[in-house]
Amino acid sequence: MASTGSTSKAVGPTDPDSSLHTIRNAGPATAGDLLVSGINQRHNLILIGLNGDRLHEESCRLDGVRREPCVRDLFAAIIDFTEGGPSQPWWAFTPTCEARDAARTKPDSFAP
Repeated sequence: MASTGSTSKAVGPTDPDSSLHTIRNAGPATAGDLLVSGINQRHNLILIGLNGDRLHEESCRLDGVRREPCVRDLFAAIIDFTEGGPSQPWWAFTPTCEARDAARTKPDSFAP
């Protein structure tokens, strides 16, 4: 393992500081959210097939803190990138996430 130079902390392939931060949009706060959810590496297979909505809900539940909806969009971007999609900003996923929200809250057309 290589040393970071300015600190004595070792950095290696399983260190979240060296792998999670290589994902576009994953800064220190997002890396922390992923760690809370049990995701500790960029190539962690647990990300594949996950849903940004569910990961957002789980992260909020585990911390007891309700996060902004943009965090859900961020998780969607990270999952897509990890699954081999192009690197995109988190806000590219906002319309899709908002459309899902609207579909979930749409009133029944059969209501009187």
